[in-house]
Amino acid sequence: MRIQPIAIPDRPGEPADATLVAGLHAAYAAGYHEDAGPVIPLSRFRHDFCTHSFGGRVEPWALIEDNRVIGGYALGFPQLDNRHMGWIFPLVVHPAHRGRGLGSALFEHALGRMRAHARTLLLTETLATGTGARFARKHGMSVALPEARRTLDLRKADWPALERMVPQVEGYSLERWIGPTAPELLPDLATLMSGMNDAPRDSGVEDQNYSLERLRYREENMPDIGQTCYTTIARRHSDGAPAAFTRVYLDTDRSDGWAHQSDTAVLRPHRGHRLGLLVKLANLLWLREREPHLERIITWNATSNSHMLAINEAMGFELFDEWSEWRLTL
Repeated sequence: MRIQPIAIPDRPGEPADATLVAGLHAAYAAGYHEDAGPVIPLSRFRHDFCTHSFGGRVEPWALIEDNRVIGGYALGFPQLDNRHMGWIFPLVVHPAHRGRGLGSALFEHALGRMRAHARTLLLTETLATGTGARFARKHGMSVALPEARRTLDLRKADWPALERMVPQVEGYSLERWIGPTAPELLPDLATLMSGMNDAPRDSGVEDQNYSLERLRYREENMPDIGQTCYTTIARRHSDGAPAAFTRVYLDTDRSDGWAHQSDTAVLRPHRGHRLGLLVKLANLLWLREREPHLERIITWNATSNSHMLAINEAMGFELFDEWSEWRLTL
């Protein structure tokens, strides 16, 4: 058994060794069980965990036995901010090879890589209970942030009621688009994304730097990883200032019936007008019109984010499962 690096070209966007990445993804997918939510497809797995970006660098490692990948892990190292931390996900051993201490060997190897990069805060996520949580606690990690996933079953949603819920907000208008953000709108998106720094987070995590280069990379790579996106933003009439936004992602092959409710934020000067509810409902109703095959939307929130949870629950989102973000100081 050996732990082998998965080589990645230095240039952002260049993919890693396809065979090893596919093996690591297969080990990750094998650990999923029925009704565990949507599995990250290989194209997005490769992009998120095995490809450098303008915002960070990654180190994927494969656990090899008898010339086959039976597990591994990926470490992410932010470069534009939070240069003291690392993020590990996934860390996985194929179910057929568990119970031999291989997960612990991978974790100790990852700690060595953290120290080699002079990173002092390690974060990860697992289900709040079960194997992952027991593993994290056994290896000295503590819960940094309780989280939960909620789903909206579009097949059972009360659409007339949702249409009646759309608030009338004076002084603001909506804009929307499908797919990557146009270059001329990237500065507005960067402004809106900065509102995500108000979301609950671990006390050791700094504000993220939403640079134009970082966002341009994300948007331009969206088609390559097999995703598209529905975006709705609100603007103030008086000066055109971007005020609020929301985004829902789905796979371009539309094969699994899932959509992912991603970031939603209302900038501080514009709060108190129900803009969060407005953009989320408007985007949802538009999505239903354009993508009638979709069955469920899944979203992720810190359990302390009471305002966003209230909006989601008013829209009909129901608890799917509970997660924990874990931390370890080196």
